Amino acid sequence: MTFTIRAIDPAVVAELLEEDDAGRPPHLFTDAEGGSPLRCCLTKAAPGERIALVSYAPLRRWAAAQGIDPGAYDEQGPIFLHATTCSGLTSQAWPTTAHRILRMYGEAGTIVGGHYLPADTDPEVALKEVFADPEVRAVHVRAVEYGCFHFEVARA
Repeated sequence: MTFTIRAIDPAVVAELLEEDDAGRPPHLFTDAEGGSPLRCCLTKAAPGERIALVSYAPLRRWAAAQGIDPGAYDEQGPIFLHATTCSGLTSQAWPTTAHRILRMYGEAGTIVGGHYLPADTDPEVALKEVFADPEVRAVHVRAVEYGCFHFEVARA
């Protein structure tokens, strides 16, 4: 089983840096201590780096690309991005993360399941299990603590 890790596409990042998915301008600031999780490249901000806090609707964008309406499952939440465009995702290695939730979506854009992924679990094993379900079309990796979107995983 092969899969593809998808950070937020650089073209989408450029849009979000103009107006986020809630219709607001980004909140730009300096991350004095560093460490904010950047969803554009799946790294952490360096101390003193300029970043943006925006509202992002990952399922809305995925559903639009599939030609479906996410309906009540459409949601938006806060994410951090580089304040200017960056090189985007540079590796398909699973990002170093703590405990995560895998949220699975089906063909109609509805949630078809969830899977808790402890920090010490091999993500490939978990993803094989998740993608063994033919109903699963997309997987969003999210934080356990806040439910924030991290990145998407798709079948390769």
